[in-house]
Amino acid sequence: MSVFSRENPFKAALAEGRLQIGLWQSLATAITAEICAHAGFDWLLIDGEHGVNDIRSIRDQLQVITASPSHAVVRVPSVDVVAVKQVMDAGAQTILVPIVNTAADAAMMAGAMRYPPAGIRGNGAGVARVSGYGRDGDYLARANERACLLVQAETREALDNLEEICAVDGVDGVFIGPSDLATSLGHHGNPAHPEVETAILDAIARIRDAGKAPGILMADETRARRYIETGALFVAVGSDVALLAKGSSALAETYRGP
Repeated sequence: MSVFSRENPFKAALAEGRLQIGLWQSLATAITAEICAHAGFDWLLIDGEHGVNDIRSIRDQLQVITASPSHAVVRVPSVDVVAVKQVMDAGAQTILVPIVNTAADAAMMAGAMRYPPAGIRGNGAGVARVSGYGRDGDYLARANERACLLVQAETREALDNLEEICAVDGVDGVFIGPSDLATSLGHHGNPAHPEVETAILDAIARIRDAGKAPGILMADETRARRYIETGALFVAVGSDVALLAKGSSALAETYRGP
């Protein structure tokens, strides 16, 4: 059995209500991903939206994360059927899609992740990494059930449509984007604004009530723990960029003279 015939442990954990702690990967290098993949996080997010990633760097990071205890989640740049197909062929089981504002957006992405008749995913698995380059004869039979779709609700429009988005068959989790949500609500650069905080807590509760897993990225420990207590199930608590920037600055400061 190849690594791609395995069950999706992240999807199973969300379905069972088990908390998954993650870390953002924005540096677009397999070296950083490999280091972080063995740090003890449940999942790592390879960022194809704001990170400087392309399909090759995403593939390289999938290779090192697949061989680790962590689960790889890939964020595609947008609501894009082709991007989903490419990263899944590269080996991703779990996809995060940004700026999903409507149920129609969510349904399109759910279809993009699944082979017909359940979806519209094109079948090139026989020459792709995802099937062990054609060596895994069972891949196609199990791929649909192991696909995990996470959609981002990060605008006022998405919050208005939240129950409809959650009701889409194939959506496993809904991720709240605090920074973009703050911008959408008119509080640029202030995701800690009381209106944004209220909207986040309300969205987490609504997502749980709809039977789906809520998620969020929050580096502030106090707020991250508050979201977990509210019911968030997949929570990214930092990023490779922040770890390197803060750690290097702190080390340099230690040796600076008065």
